[in-house]
Amino acid sequence: MNQFENLKLDHQLCFALYAATHAVTRAYRDGLNQAGITYTQYLVMMVLWDSDGISVGSIAQKLQLDSATLTPMLKRLESAGFIIRNRNKEDERIVEISLTQTGNDLQEQIASVQHNVECSTGLTNDNLIQLRNALHKLTEEMSSSAK
Repeated sequence: MNQFENLKLDHQLCFALYAATHAVTRAYRDGLNQAGITYTQYLVMMVLWDSDGISVGSIAQKLQLDSATLTPMLKRLESAGFIIRNRNKEDERIVEISLTQTGNDLQEQIASVQHNVECSTGLTNDNLIQLRNALHKLTEEMSSSAK
């Protein structure tokens, strides 16, 4: 018997978040595969649908990723015809990402994928909003305490 109740797997916040993350990303997989993108590419596309024409650094910051991690993913999105990468005319060190028409058009298909995933959670809209807000608060608290 484990004398440390707090070390039981089912009592771990980290494992609950880990398992939930995997369940959600699995729910997205088929729809995103049909659209020709991965889950992380989906995250990039959401940033661009919200703020088209922004820099790689801005995308990395919004997604809490390293720019070097993002570059190969952006190259694949460009090869697929969803985005265009351009150097900023005033500062060539900055690469700006813009959606193509194909990238814009993908939004409609992905919206239905997202809706299906949301429905598959079994949560009410209010519960989804509460959960999302709690996770954002958790992220903010953990990020600020790590500084």
